[in-house]
Amino acid sequence: MMRTCLDRLLAQPMLTGPMAHDEYTFIAARLEQCRHDNIISNDAYLDAGVIQGALGMIANHIDMGVPQKEIHLLLRQQIDRAERLEQKHPGLDNAVESGR
Repeated sequence: MMRTCLDRLLAQPMLTGPMAHDEYTFIAARLEQCRHDNIISNDAYLDAGVIQGALGMIANHIDMGVPQKEIHLLLRQQIDRAERLEQKHPGLDNAVESGR
């Protein structure tokens, strides 16, 4: 699901708060649009909201000066969650990424 978004953030040598916030904003808008267009189910939308919320928290952690090592750990945890969501809602990652 948001695996591609999370991988993109994890690949950054120095992740900034604005980068994480931009992905948060993108995911929020895409999920809303996908739900509106019936591309994803309401259940998928609600389940994906957990990762969206985590990205907001990660952006705040970065802004507070949490070390990058801890930020990367938080991102890896969300990648695990995204993989489980993709299994539960196949095609979710593609639905989100198709809006780029």
